[in-house]
Amino acid sequence: MAETTYSIGEGPATRVSLSLPEGTAEAIRARVGKREFSAFIAEAVERELRGQVLDEYLADYESRKGPVSESARQRARHVFDEVFAEEAEWPAAG
Repeated sequence: MAETTYSIGEGPATRVSLSLPEGTAEAIRARVGKREFSAFIAEAVERELRGQVLDEYLADYESRKGPVSESARQRARHVFDEVFAEEAEWPAAG
C-alpha cells in the first residue's frame, strides 16, 4: 500500500508531544484561549516551514546565479506567497 505524502498544512491531525517554556504557553493561551492552542501552534509551525522552503529556494538560486538583491528577494517572497495562497498548497515538507 502506497504511503500518502501531505503538503504543509494538509492531512489528518496527528498528536505530538510538545514542550514549551511555561511563559510562552501562558502567552499563547492568553492570546487565543485554551481551545485554539493547537491551531495557533500549527499555524506558527506552518509559517516557519514555508519560510524555510523559501530560504532554501533562494539559497539554491544564489548558488547557481549569484546574489539576489534585497528588493528582488522581497518581490520573490511576495510572488511565492501569492501563488501558493491562490492554490492553497505548499510543497511537501522535506
